[in-house]
Amino acid sequence: MNGKLIVFEGVEGAGKTTQLNHLHQWLQQDPDFQDLQQQGLIPEVIVTREPGGTPLGKALRSLLLGQAEYGAIADHTELLLYAADRAQHLAEVIRPALAAGSWVLCDRYVDSTVAYQGYGRGLSLSLIETLNHIATQGIASDLTLWLKLNADTGLTRSRQRGTLDRIEQATHDFHRRVQRGFESLAAAHQHRIVSINAEGSVDAIAQHIQTLVKRRLKTWYGHHLKT
Repeated sequence: MNGKLIVFEGVEGAGKTTQLNHLHQWLQQDPDFQDLQQQGLIPEVIVTREPGGTPLGKALRSLLLGQAEYGAIADHTELLLYAADRAQHLAEVIRPALAAGSWVLCDRYVDSTVAYQGYGRGLSLSLIETLNHIATQGIASDLTLWLKLNADTGLTRSRQRGTLDRIEQATHDFHRRVQRGFESLAAAHQHRIVSINAEGSVDAIAQHIQTLVKRRLKTWYGHHLKT
């Protein structure tokens, strides 16, 4: 059985990493999920991110999100660096894990490139689609959890955390365009993107996600479950 790719998306400060970690912890305790693992149907749960999910990706993440040590990064250069990170990530982490039947929980994936470099930077959406296809070889998420949050609210949260990375330092207009990008993607891909209201408490959001994933678990593996 092929594994499942579950992606967390959203603007800065939406809580993607927090909710990904909550889901990972919950899966380790859920009886149905544990039953499937004991049957050998889900060998492992991989937690990863883009950029930075491989050793090469960590170096690319430092270039993309770090301070301007090498000067400004041209928009197309930024796009190609993200594509390089993704191609390596798919080859080294995601594709082997899915082939083994494992679950992959990924912090950002192809939708972020569309939202940030397409809507945010204004680069060609058709070019981005082509690069994403080259990098992923057509591997799409089985479920994308879009943590829906106003971009300005997210930036306020990010500032409260401390130092902002290079992307977080972009203008409010840029981040509002990114937000509109995610909104457009969610409307166009309702079969795989589920909107999660990220305005609530961490626990309430986590509960919503757990309920949703529990339903998908039964849809994907129902005939293997004992209950």
